[in-house]
Amino acid sequence: MGGSSRPLSPHLRVHEDRGHTVLEFHGEIDILASLDIIPVLDAATGRPAADVVLDLRNIEFFDCSGLRLLHRARRRVLARGGQVHLVCTHPLTLRILRVTELAGVMPPLASMDEALGHSSAASGLRGR
Repeated sequence: MGGSSRPLSPHLRVHEDRGHTVLEFHGEIDILASLDIIPVLDAATGRPAADVVLDLRNIEFFDCSGLRLLHRARRRVLARGGQVHLVCTHPLTLRILRVTELAGVMPPLASMDEALGHSSAASGLRGR
């Protein structure tokens, strides 16, 4: 990935930042978007011991398909010994994460600086 963005999906931009793979979601994340996102997400989460940040700051809509994508990314990263952080500031999406209890296993952070500054010890998410 080497610092450049890969626009393989209009809904997901993948880039490197401070040693982390950032998956930046855009627009409406629904079932149609998820079909477009899955191959890009799988490629980005398939490396061993990856440090991944899921960035939801640029989404406009997020439904259960989006929840499945987050769960898929988390499962794939942790299965390969990596760690994953979630950045989300959208009030409705934060509510969905809390109601579904996904916020309990992947606590949403308020900024990219917070996510990129987390160590694996602080996150408690490696191998969880």
